[in-house]
Amino acid sequence: MSENTFAEILFEVSTFAESATSLASLQSFIVEIIPRRLSYYNWTGFYMLDPNDSEMLVLGPFRGAPTEHVRIPVSQGICGAAVAQNETVIVDDVHSDPRYLACSLETRSEIVVPVRAKNAVVGEIDIDSHDAAAFSVQDKEFLQECAAIVGAFIERNEGLSSAAKCQW
Repeated sequence: MSENTFAEILFEVSTFAESATSLASLQSFIVEIIPRRLSYYNWTGFYMLDPNDSEMLVLGPFRGAPTEHVRIPVSQGICGAAVAQNETVIVDDVHSDPRYLACSLETRSEIVVPVRAKNAVVGEIDIDSHDAAAFSVQDKEFLQECAAIVGAFIERNEGLSSAAKCQW
């Protein structure tokens, strides 16, 4: 993928974040623009920590096939691993990773990037691809920048206590 495409998307996301009226609107914008511009991003979504249970991720805005995984314990799956380890997780072949929670038979690879606000993980961006080994170092850096924009938005506009009160 072209570095320019990543830069263009980041510019649009940053610009939108400046005038977004809610976290959900920013997340919705992100899950719409990314897969529209990056065709190998087949499922794009946010999971946020449940405000009443810091050990549970709750599905937020997403684009792609519906998933039965609307709540994921931090102790399970690749999504849980990213939060528990507080780091980006890339899996080139989900079928060879015992942590993978199957959502779609078509999914071959996944990347999960933590969203941090005030130095704490508050959620994550989760991307699935129908291509094996779809995600490069550039994808990782790009998604970490997107996650940083979301984290900065939370800090600037909602704070952790208000973000935690959001209904995902």
